[in-house]
Amino acid sequence: MSTGITVAPGIEFPDTADGRTHVAAAVIADDRGRVFAQRRSPTRKVFPHCWDIVGGHVEQGETMLEGLAREVGEETGWRLTGVLAELFRLDWDPGDGLTRHEVDYLVRVEGDLDAPRLEPGKHTEFLWVDDSLVHRLRDDRDPGDYFITDIVQRGIDAARALGTRTTRDQG
Repeated sequence: MSTGITVAPGIEFPDTADGRTHVAAAVIADDRGRVFAQRRSPTRKVFPHCWDIVGGHVEQGETMLEGLAREVGEETGWRLTGVLAELFRLDWDPGDGLTRHEVDYLVRVEGDLDAPRLEPGKHTEFLWVDDSLVHRLRDDRDPGDYFITDIVQRGIDAARALGTRTTRDQG
């Protein structure tokens, strides 16, 4: 499943067979340096109606890269083609007592970036975010819970730093 995906030098994926619950998250950048965000549906148990990046739990038997590629495909219909940088690692618990070990990666994808296939019932809208739009991701959250805006901004900054290497037609 992970064939054809370029991984930048220095990126080390965690061992997902260690018995912990892992989350693979993709900060998808386009060739203009914008980052993809999608709104979770109001019926979601965790972070209902909040903006989010693409990602989810790594399934048993999957590597982090395989989980990342699967989540990109499931949530957008696009194909993961490159992992450009590791942006952030965090452990979090949404209140159910199960700690998630999340790694967020800046990635490149192939597909019609103007027409993602959002997962029905899970996501309701999408937005390509640049510096001028990051504030829109804050929703009505507590100011201490602006992680999504922070990680999207980190993705925008990393894409800018990488420059033209984020374009889809270069490898």
